[in-house]
Amino acid sequence: MFEWLPWFFLAALACFGMGWLVARVDIKQLLSESRALPQSYFKGLNFLMTEQPDKAIEAFIEVTKQQPEAIELQFALGNLFRKRGEVDRAIRIHQSLSERADLPAEHRTAALLDLALDYQKAGLLEHAERILGDLSAKAVGSKKQQLETLKLLLEIHVQERDWQKAIDVARRMQAGDGTASAYVREIANYYCESATQSRQQGLHAAANDHLTAALAANEKCVRANLMKGEWLAAEGQHEQAIEVWRRIEAQNPDYLGLMADQILASFEAIGRTAQGLAELRALQQQYPALDLFNAIFHATMKSEGAPAAYNLVQEDLRQNPTLVGLDRLFEAELLSAPEDKKSDLKVLKDLVHTHSSRLAVYLCGNCGFKARQFYWQCPACAGWETFPPRRTAEYDTSDRHLARLQAEG
Repeated sequence: MFEWLPWFFLAALACFGMGWLVARVDIKQLLSESRALPQSYFKGLNFLMTEQPDKAIEAFIEVTKQQPEAIELQFALGNLFRKRGEVDRAIRIHQSLSERADLPAEHRTAALLDLALDYQKAGLLEHAERILGDLSAKAVGSKKQQLETLKLLLEIHVQERDWQKAIDVARRMQAGDGTASAYVREIANYYCESATQSRQQGLHAAANDHLTAALAANEKCVRANLMKGEWLAAEGQHEQAIEVWRRIEAQNPDYLGLMADQILASFEAIGRTAQGLAELRALQQQYPALDLFNAIFHATMKSEGAPAAYNLVQEDLRQNPTLVGLDRLFEAELLSAPEDKKSDLKVLKDLVHTHSSRLAVYLCGNCGFKARQFYWQCPACAGWETFPPRRTAEYDTSDRHLARLQAEG
């Protein structure tokens, strides 16, 4: 019955012995490798742990001198130099690595990518572009490295404001992604930047062609219609400009506030101020926005007087209560208030204005950068269309408006 037990114990003993033997071999190998590492390596680690980066770098440099085959350590050292701003030392390390014939292709590509980053950090964009252009043309390295090459190349073209090259690279990345929607926002903005350049050079036909291309790349490109309307208005074609600006509602109504002042100016230029105000008031009812309301408020004050502007603000405050709206209410009331009450009203208005102005800013959804004016490209993180067209002061109001529409629906 228990004849198998001796064999079981023998098998268990054999397994235990093999495990012990393997562990001994691993420990011996580990000890051997540890002894092979130069003492400078351990000094470097110790300096890093005690937050002495300068001494750590010197120790690691000593390691690379003693063991040139320590490739990963050299990469890490070069990148550390670049982050510390010692770009010339980073360049020497990465250039040396890129010229080593004994390195695998993937390691050489990594060295060249790091070298391009070094040149970019140093402001030597032409050198970086030459390296990346060569890598891109040869399509060397892994798929990940090829994508990184294109991303860096695109970044440099944007820095150089060479928009046609940026468009070409973005198209390649779009094709590599395999998704038609990839990079459409960026490509449309590059066309808009090209249009601005052409317009500044007096090439109006080329500028209009670029805007058409922007809308072909991204039919939701509000910026293209804003620019097209602005240029038509500047040429005195106000009715055509108004028609172009009206298209923004179908593209994205959140951006209506960005064209409000301009469309009212065009309506005024053709003697139809009342119609323009009526259209914007209807839009404000449907898509309440701070910039849109500000344009309506000032136009009402100008064309209909302070009492009408006061009534407008009072009605809007009931539906969309904000500090900015209260500031406008005091502004309208001050103009028609008796002299003996103006000083008290001004104190209240200044107090409210101080607080509301802190909230009336645009906020980048990518990096959190705050700005008084709207940007299509964030000055901090360089992202395109990362600024929602609403100011921070109205986020709470827009949420309530959305909730009300959902309840009514």
